[in-house]
Amino acid sequence: MLRHVFTDIDLLRFGHGSGPGAVHRRLDIGATPARCEKLSPYECGFEAFEDSRMRFDVRYYLVAIIFIVFDLEIAFFFPWAVSLKITGTFGLLAMLIFALVLVVALAYDYKKGALEWD
Repeated sequence: MLRHVFTDIDLLRFGHGSGPGAVHRRLDIGATPARCEKLSPYECGFEAFEDSRMRFDVRYYLVAIIFIVFDLEIAFFFPWAVSLKITGTFGLLAMLIFALVLVVALAYDYKKGALEWD
């Protein structure tokens, strides 16, 4: 039992020493003065054309939201595919309904012109 206590104490020492040690190494290795290019407002090589508070077209946000929805769809398909043997027919029907709802949403977006980029 005492042997396990010493192991835990050693782990605590290592944990408390590794954090400050990593910060110290970062300061030694990565402490370089920032160049003027890095301190400029944009790193693209030229100054901004307009005010940074200008309005964006709503289509950027719309495309981002559509991308997130269909990206999450793929995130739901992977665990479903892994557990298909366990869920059986019920899991298959549930995922088909889920996919059908998403296809209907995609058709609605296409009909409304959300995917058009004029």
